[in-house]
Amino acid sequence: MPYAGTRKPLALALAIAGLAAAAVLVSSSARADSTPVGSLPPGPITATTTKPGLLVAVALPHASSASGLVWRIARRYNSNVVTQVSEADVGSNVVLVFKVVGRGQTSIVFAQTRGDASSKAVKSATYKIRSA
Repeated sequence: MPYAGTRKPLALALAIAGLAAAAVLVSSSARADSTPVGSLPPGPITATTTKPGLLVAVALPHASSASGLVWRIARRYNSNVVTQVSEADVGSNVVLVFKVVGRGQTSIVFAQTRGDASSKAVKSATYKIRSA
């Protein structure tokens, strides 16, 4: 019977992986149709140094559901340095995971707006990534 007990964690892991893959597909197509974000208010800047082959995770706090605020990638980043591999709601945060695919530097800039149709940012956060 020990084998039957190991199926549940495996099934849960596969379900989470499937949901993360679906979130990437949905977020990729949603971003293509989003209104561009205008000027950004000052926000925190976080810097990290890493190397190709590793993952970088960014956690952004959810606003209250009644506010209608969402986090969006506000500026293009260098996809020769990082590529987004997943996005998921984890507790009170939205977590985006990027794979470091090359050497160089890039900034991933996020804006919090009232849905995808708004170009006005109410908050921002920048993650500078250097891959050596």
